[in-house]
Amino acid sequence: MMVSLIVLAAGMGTRMNSDTPKVLHQVASAHLLHHALLAGASLEPSRIVVVTGHGADTVAASAADFDPACECVLQEPQLGTGHAVAQAAPLLQDATGDAFVLYGDTPFIRPETLSAMQAARAKHSIIVLGFHAADPGRYGRLVAQGEALEKIVEYKDATNEERAITLCNSGVICADVQVLMRLAGALKNDNAAGEYYLTDIIGMARTEGLSAGIVLCDEAETMGINTRAELARAEAAFQFRARTEALDNGVTLTAPETVFFAIDTHIGRDAIIGPNVLMGRGVTIESGAEVKGFCHLEGCHISRGASVGPFARLRTGAELAEDVHVGNFVEIKNSILDEGVKVGHLTYLGDADVGEFTNIGAGTVTCNYDGVMKHRTTIGRKAFIGSDTMLVAPVRVGHGALTGSGSVITDDVPDEAIALGRAKQVNKAGLAPKLFEKLKYIKEKQQKG
Repeated sequence: MMVSLIVLAAGMGTRMNSDTPKVLHQVASAHLLHHALLAGASLEPSRIVVVTGHGADTVAASAADFDPACECVLQEPQLGTGHAVAQAAPLLQDATGDAFVLYGDTPFIRPETLSAMQAARAKHSIIVLGFHAADPGRYGRLVAQGEALEKIVEYKDATNEERAITLCNSGVICADVQVLMRLAGALKNDNAAGEYYLTDIIGMARTEGLSAGIVLCDEAETMGINTRAELARAEAAFQFRARTEALDNGVTLTAPETVFFAIDTHIGRDAIIGPNVLMGRGVTIESGAEVKGFCHLEGCHISRGASVGPFARLRTGAELAEDVHVGNFVEIKNSILDEGVKVGHLTYLGDADVGEFTNIGAGTVTCNYDGVMKHRTTIGRKAFIGSDTMLVAPVRVGHGALTGSGSVITDDVPDEAIALGRAKQVNKAGLAPKLFEKLKYIKEKQQKG
């Protein structure tokens, strides 16, 4: 069956006290909007419509960054959730199958829950995702008889008896796309807030003889983000879940509470992650690899048997083959390190290709940027790069070649050659004391003014 996804992302998020649209705040190194889109992607939707409002251009750019197929529509003015859904009608006028309504500020709806809602559509025309709240507060209430949903009552319009109900509305809805569009377009705003409530479509559907049902989820899935405090709690909830899943999948976390995952982190079983490791987007760590403490990783791939850190930074495009060793205070960006490469410490490799079993000495730098463009450095197999070598790209060091410590390499080095690029050392006998006396005199003169 075809599925259309409608993600509501128009809110300003006043309580966030921010110029940034609410759905562009981040949990696990990803916009809240991306979490909602990722959950919806599990349905393999044929159409994705993001309803924008505050900061529409930046929200649309974020949606396109997640999936270029996202279509955006502007809700202006913002007159409630029903009004927001109705804005998608022109884009979905020819759509068939089911439509799901998700929320850009509700990041934890699970794909399994959406699948359960899709399956429940076999019994009902409309499915609403509900949950039992420990503290129902100002949530809308689901008024039901068994599994049949009679109506949804917003807190502002609920009676005392209805407010006593603990079965609450998450806002997530699944229905036939054309039924949903027709009902949303017919909504009225005769309520306490003067808004077009999406929840009113349940009563309208029942009047037409259509049935509505409920699928339940855990309250934690429905966590909405409206304040900075809630954003922090959402981050903590995500990290707790990610750490638990990693441990259950056979990953060693020596200090789990100090390890931070991104939305798309992948770690194989028997990998070892030390304390205070931060992983941004796009990190894959294969089985049997080890990342020691205080490392920062993003956009990188670490193969089986490789070790990284402590105190290392791998940036976007860092590819480490099997049994590579990257030590302390090493930074690698947009570089490929073949099997068995060793980069012990105090080194920067940017825009480089390093052949298998090469050793990179301490203090080596690939000078990859000329102020305008980036250039690549290529180092062959079983080469030895002496400590404090400056490799001025574009440059190639051949297979089995060696560079002397302290060299500045500006020309290609042939295979098995030794390259020495140092200035000639000159010793001035007895000059050091005279120089120190002169410097002391200058310093004393400066201090006296």
